[in-house]
Amino acid sequence: MDLCTLIERNAAFAPDKPAIHFEGNTLSYAAFNARIEQAARALKAELGVNRGDRVAILSLNRPDYLVLLYACARLGAMLVPLNWRLAVPEQLFILSDAAAKVLVLEQAFDALLPTLAEKLPDTRVIGFDFAPAGGGTWDKLLGQARGDGRNPHTDLSRPLLIVYTSGTTGRPKGAVLRQEALLWNGMMSQHMHGLTSNDHVLTVLPLFHVGGLNIQTTPALHLGATVTLHPRFTPDATLTTFERDRPTLAVLVPTTIQAVTDHPAWTTTDLSSLRAISTGSTIVPQHLIDRVIARAVPVLQVYGSTETCPIAVYTRLGGDLSREGSTGLPGLCCEASIIDNAGNELPAGSPGEIAVRGPNVFYEYWGNEQATREALYDGWYRTGDIGRRDADGYFWVNDRKKNLIISGGENIYPAEVERVLMEHPHVAECAVIGRPDPRWDEVPVAYVIARSGAPVDADILKTHVQSQLARFKVPRDIVFMEDLPRTALGKVQHFMIKELDARSRGQGGTN
Repeated sequence: MDLCTLIERNAAFAPDKPAIHFEGNTLSYAAFNARIEQAARALKAELGVNRGDRVAILSLNRPDYLVLLYACARLGAMLVPLNWRLAVPEQLFILSDAAAKVLVLEQAFDALLPTLAEKLPDTRVIGFDFAPAGGGTWDKLLGQARGDGRNPHTDLSRPLLIVYTSGTTGRPKGAVLRQEALLWNGMMSQHMHGLTSNDHVLTVLPLFHVGGLNIQTTPALHLGATVTLHPRFTPDATLTTFERDRPTLAVLVPTTIQAVTDHPAWTTTDLSSLRAISTGSTIVPQHLIDRVIARAVPVLQVYGSTETCPIAVYTRLGGDLSREGSTGLPGLCCEASIIDNAGNELPAGSPGEIAVRGPNVFYEYWGNEQATREALYDGWYRTGDIGRRDADGYFWVNDRKKNLIISGGENIYPAEVERVLMEHPHVAECAVIGRPDPRWDEVPVAYVIARSGAPVDADILKTHVQSQLARFKVPRDIVFMEDLPRTALGKVQHFMIKELDARSRGQGGTN
């Protein structure tokens, strides 16, 4: 049995049941299953994809994103979702690190193709909506597929996803999730939401994130529920779908809740079909929760990460939602603990590092044994996040990963931006911090020491960063300094820079 068997069984039980609604079209479970089988045959026969091979995808949300996921599950291959917000050099690093055999993409993101052809000429490229040079279209590929779309020795223990997260050392790491991780994660989602085959899930978050893919989308498909998929989030389309299509569940991160609840139609849109809205990704401001509750829609919180697939701790529909700020109890199928630096469990009320253990936890960082050893100890994933739990076992997240910036639901590690800044010949030293922002939660800000005698300009540095990293990682502000606060051993103290930035805000800076 592999994960795709669940789709196959749902197609047998309810072949005409809508699986996915997308842009006015509906894919029944029978049609969804048939397309997965067709895709698996095409990948194997036409592209030579075998057990363990990596297939990358670069696309906005579309039904074939999910088709490709389950086709990889059927073959025992691994899907590598690429964040379309990343810059071309970042995407190329991931493709190279994962040694992707195939890349399937939409034309809007074809800017990487010239460099891909030069640096990774063996990667086969297939276009969803165009025919790239030397490649073909996805539909044509599926149309000519023949043979068997299965590989032997494929089961739930096989790795299925390699999802890259920003790395503390400046390079992203690929968290490897097995098929069984998605299965157990789905069971916790079903427990969290009271999810059944009668539900209708609205997915507006990107499927390249485990939040968009696995908090509700894949759990709904495993149960035979219906998913309405949007290519990307817009508040207009989200509110229209709430009223017109009447979904029962949705996931929104704080920035999308802000956008939806700020919309003029928020107070008049019919939300009566919604059983709950789930949220997470960062510490959720209470005033945003209150806006949703004021419309008689319960808000559920979920805590986790790419490495936990992501569900680890959550509040449950019908459970205790009265503990303000709490992200809930450890999930039905995993453990969570608060530990000290030595890995010892701390008593209730004591702050410490959140650790998670269970079948939903990632298997390894792809090709990175050292990072895997540092993150996993005796099966426990040490998240790096600081939290506490009360005497009843409810968790609170006090602070996200050390120095991590979360901007609009996207993770930004300062080390990644600092690495690129240090590549500029006019930068001697730098430190990047997160500055609070009313729209994005946080934005990156760089404090820079210029090389002696070197002419330097903030706009030039921003352009340099944008040539290597995604736009959302470009420092919003660059402040030039003579020196940076340091420890006795000379290590830059980011927390002191944050305090300095807070004191100086509103008094200017170099923009």
